[in-house]
Amino acid sequence: MQGQNQQQGMPGQNQAQALSQMQQQNQIQQQAVMQTPPQVITSKDLSYLKDEMSWELIAMKKCAHYAQECTDPEVRACIENIEKMHERHYNLLLQQCQPTPANTSAQGATAQMH
Repeated sequence: MQGQNQQQGMPGQNQAQALSQMQQQNQIQQQAVMQTPPQVITSKDLSYLKDEMSWELIAMKKCAHYAQECTDPEVRACIENIEKMHERHYNLLLQQCQPTPANTSAQGATAQMH
């Protein structure tokens, strides 16, 4: 009877180990953050960037509006800080869309070849 209990427990242990391994793999994949952006922006990437920039701009405008409407100085300061955060995010995204000198010279060389 004891042997049966041990056998019944093994599949659960194997499943738990497999689940643990999958969770570890997911954590490793999530930690793998791209340190530098790719040299080429695909049309899908560009669409995502445009959407995100639009959302950041809307958030900035809403914060500016609500900060002006707010009468509590502490709340106003908090909303203004959030507005600045969205502005930083917008500017970071905008910088990623700007051509770098290496990209523009490479594009010019490619255009001259064709």
